[in-house]
Amino acid sequence: MGTLANESFSIELQQLDAATDTARNQRTQWLLTSPNPPSFFHQLINSVKKNVDKTTKQSTNGVFFSFLKGLFPILSWGRNYKCTMFKHDIMAGLTLASLCIPQSIGYANLAKLDPQYGLYASVVPPLIYAVMGSSREIAIGPVAVVSLLISALISKIIDPAVDPIAYRNLVFTATFFTGAFQAVFGLFRLGFLVDFLSHPAIVGFMGGAAIVIGLQQLKGLLGINHFTTKTDVVSVLEAVYKSLHNEPWFPLNFVLGFSFLFFILMTRFIGKRNKKLFWLPAMAPLLSVVLSTLIVYLTKADQHGVNIVKHFKGGINPSSIHQLQFNSPHIGEIAKIGLICAIVALTEAIAVGRSFASIRGYHLDGNKEMVAIGCMNLVGSLTSCYTATGSFSRTAVNYSAGCETVVSNIVMAITVLISLELLTKLLYYTPLAILASIIISALPGLIDISEAFHIWKVDKTDFIICIAAFLGVLFGSVEIGLIIAVGISFGKIILGTIRPSVELQGRLPGTDTFCDITQFPVATETQGVLIIRVNNASLCFANANFIRGRILSIVTNRSEEQSKGKLRILVLDMSSVMSIDTSGIVALEELNRELVSQGIQLAIANPRLEVMNKLKVAKFVDELGNRWIFLSVGDAVDACLNAKMGDLSTINC
Repeated sequence: MGTLANESFSIELQQLDAATDTARNQRTQWLLTSPNPPSFFHQLINSVKKNVDKTTKQSTNGVFFSFLKGLFPILSWGRNYKCTMFKHDIMAGLTLASLCIPQSIGYANLAKLDPQYGLYASVVPPLIYAVMGSSREIAIGPVAVVSLLISALISKIIDPAVDPIAYRNLVFTATFFTGAFQAVFGLFRLGFLVDFLSHPAIVGFMGGAAIVIGLQQLKGLLGINHFTTKTDVVSVLEAVYKSLHNEPWFPLNFVLGFSFLFFILMTRFIGKRNKKLFWLPAMAPLLSVVLSTLIVYLTKADQHGVNIVKHFKGGINPSSIHQLQFNSPHIGEIAKIGLICAIVALTEAIAVGRSFASIRGYHLDGNKEMVAIGCMNLVGSLTSCYTATGSFSRTAVNYSAGCETVVSNIVMAITVLISLELLTKLLYYTPLAILASIIISALPGLIDISEAFHIWKVDKTDFIICIAAFLGVLFGSVEIGLIIAVGISFGKIILGTIRPSVELQGRLPGTDTFCDITQFPVATETQGVLIIRVNNASLCFANANFIRGRILSIVTNRSEEQSKGKLRILVLDMSSVMSIDTSGIVALEELNRELVSQGIQLAIANPRLEVMNKLKVAKFVDELGNRWIFLSVGDAVDACLNAKMGDLSTINC
């Protein structure tokens, strides 16, 4: 009876193994007979067909109105706008204007333009964005970093102190190119270009730019008349030292500026401690301008060395169409400046918009935002505005003030326009030291030390990018900082592509899961079988030889370890490889031949659709043999274990 029971059990095991082999072979056949992926032209034709079908299902009027709603979101949300929402928006808009007016004047001074041009940029661009933009909270206007970019880059072409009119015309031309690039990025869905400025690069760049901007304000804060056009910290400090020792210095500028800087920072501290007093730090800059102007006017401090704004042209934005310099010999350099400003401005605006959109729980379309910001700068360049974008500090004030929609931008723009018409003459005696203190007070928000520490803890390479951008801006120039940051970011991507990692895998005890034995030391390797996974989305000309070399190096090392048994089969897990080119296929062929010469069989596990198709077309599957292609690593290992290790040909399909 015992003999019969053993024979019966043996037959059942054989039947079970046969069923398992049949199921595994069937899964392999699914893989081998998978359909070919659609070609690029096929995908393009299908995409066009879908768009045409979608269009034909709608009437001509429907298509037109759908297009208008996409281009002008105000047509969608405007129909549901209520009076209760307007009450919140008008309060937010007035609060926003109280902060925007003094900041815009200060940023115009930073951009080396007359004060009114900062206010012009707070009228037309916000109005255009209000009808085309989709962010409800973002506040549009001039910002510190873009103002610094413009003054630093265009001053190298024309000195504003020598020819202010030609300088201003080039600023308008650069703004036109900025808007054109931004609109093109959005229309052709090129938003990925903005991502070339990685998060660590932005943190470092903003921190360096903030310090450079602060040092630039020493001219106004100390009342220095002659200053350097360079932006690096060494040149600025050298200019300050020479001016204080070689020119008469009037300490009243510093006393006035520092006093109101302390006042603004104190109100900001109070506003953070008591959220109900959010309006206090927003009103502080405007209140500082009013009080300091009165002090200078009543005490005649301008006659005692205090530098004041003086000439301040008011009125509605004049046309600047005829001031655009498309025939300038510097048009190439201006276009390059426009591209740099476009990327930096978009990076800041989209980051700000998405941050507050996530708080409110709605999605912000980056490409639509690019079109809206591009159009507002295009129109702005024709109406005496320089580059505008979303400001984080003013957006935070707008949000805290309870804004419901972009109507708050319309209220702000109208308020600034009224100020241009009625109040500009009153700002004649505004001290430049106050404008400097307002700009300096806005800079702490650009320096994110805690985020820099966080980057250091998480990724040391990213921290190098952050520090490189910071030091590049600080000791080189703005464009050098950008080039270094983008260059190192690209280098990181390229290095990760050409030198991808490969990992040894083992089976977790009691499971059919295979994973990295470095990450999971409890994972066990199968005797005679080596499992290697390629951790890269592409096996291509840039990394094929490196990957082949790494695999052969691991095989050689493993073959020398006699304690783990003779290596018979190498299972290559291709689950992470999404694409392969001819160089990658050649590398696999060479790898297979070298393994065969060492008596080792290559097996491919889980190749993706595109990879599998190219391996079949290249006849690599025929060279390797259908029986060595598996749907999963588990199938490959089980097949190897079930085979007679002395005769690998027992694995069949």
